[in-house]
Amino acid sequence: MKNVAVAASSAALALAVAAPCSAFSASPLKMSLQTDSGAADTRRAFLARVGTAGAAALSTAALQGPLPALAAEDLPSTGTRAPTFELPNSREDGTTSLDDLTKSGKWTVLYFYPGAFTTGCTLEAKNFQKDIEKYRSLDTQIVGVSVDPVEKNAAFCNKEGLDFYMLTDAGGVVSKKYGSALSVPGFGTFSNRQTYIIDPKGNLRWVFTDVESRVPRHSAEVLAKLEELKA
Repeated sequence: MKNVAVAASSAALALAVAAPCSAFSASPLKMSLQTDSGAADTRRAFLARVGTAGAAALSTAALQGPLPALAAEDLPSTGTRAPTFELPNSREDGTTSLDDLTKSGKWTVLYFYPGAFTTGCTLEAKNFQKDIEKYRSLDTQIVGVSVDPVEKNAAFCNKEGLDFYMLTDAGGVVSKKYGSALSVPGFGTFSNRQTYIIDPKGNLRWVFTDVESRVPRHSAEVLAKLEELKA
């Protein structure tokens, strides 16, 4: 788990955390698509955006302390079995596990996002939905993961007319296993915006760590990578 050292007023931090996606959809970041350095830069981007979101309430010393770099071992290795999980789904018909997903014989795009109904997360979900037929043609299913309650995720899917569902990772347990957990002292753990491609055998084939700066074109990049992996 990555701990972000934030010394700020409760009001300013609440603002930044309550709107994690819209606050994080600001200027583009120069990060690699995959690799450890990209994930480390994402952590720094988060810190910078917390500062932007709470600028009115923060002093110049509001954000302090070193931001720990993301070690390579924090991310699961590609080419190995994806971390197992079983989480409540937004269809409200029980839980969904990694085994359930692989039983379908399809590829899986498992994407982690900070919070339903916020600007960046809505755009990301809508773009996946816009391309849903392309994913189906590649025999691929899409599943989202966040710490949001089941009811909130269900309402989000319904409002946006999504033909895929979300999983509720209460406490960020699975997010931690996937190297996608972001801990904000005093406010808990959230899922960082990262995407994982898992093959029909349950093996992790690709990790997108730099998604925050690429939300508008992320779905297109995922489709391109799927076509490359399946070639």
